[in-house]
Amino acid sequence: MQKGIIGKKIGMTQIFDEAGKVIPVTVIEAGPCVVVQKKTVENDGYAALQLGFGDVKVQRVNKPMKGHFDKAEVGCKRTLKEFRLDDCDALNVGDIVKADAFAAGDVIDVIGTSKGKGFQGAIKRHNQHRLKETHGTGPVHRQAGSMGACSSPSRIYKGKGLAGHMGAEQVTVQNLEVVIIDAENNLIAIKGAVPGPKGGIVYIVDSVKA
Repeated sequence: MQKGIIGKKIGMTQIFDEAGKVIPVTVIEAGPCVVVQKKTVENDGYAALQLGFGDVKVQRVNKPMKGHFDKAEVGCKRTLKEFRLDDCDALNVGDIVKADAFAAGDVIDVIGTSKGKGFQGAIKRHNQHRLKETHGTGPVHRQAGSMGACSSPSRIYKGKGLAGHMGAEQVTVQNLEVVIIDAENNLIAIKGAVPGPKGGIVYIVDSVKA
């Protein structure tokens, strides 16, 4: 991983390229992020940088976290995230990472928390289809249906798609393209959709498959 940054999802819009083709984009307020901690192989067993994003009042953090920020001599931050970069020596504690760390045309992965859907049935949660609505099926045409035979296997296999809590989990969308970088306003326009609601925290990193 060469680059990484923390951002906040602003929303979606559309832009037009030189040929007049419409491009749906998600606008993300990326940074500025400050390096709060620098981990090294000698001290921690691995090399990584801990970035902080979003200011928060000092009354909103507990004493251990306040000491953590005071040691780095930076203000209190709302969100912390570690990035295992290939070249951690290029940055030190207190340095600022801005949106211009990325460039238009970069291929990235975006990590976020998906919208919570609450308790949902098997049709919405796992894309299962309905049962027939005639010939005595009854009022159960949106339920999961038969789950296992009687004497064999006498149980339900693990991993079966059933009704349950849907969403509100970490989702990674891979191979998205950076369309526009607005370094002055710390904005990144990314082609396509990214997980989470407006105002949700996302992490932007280099694509692992590009």
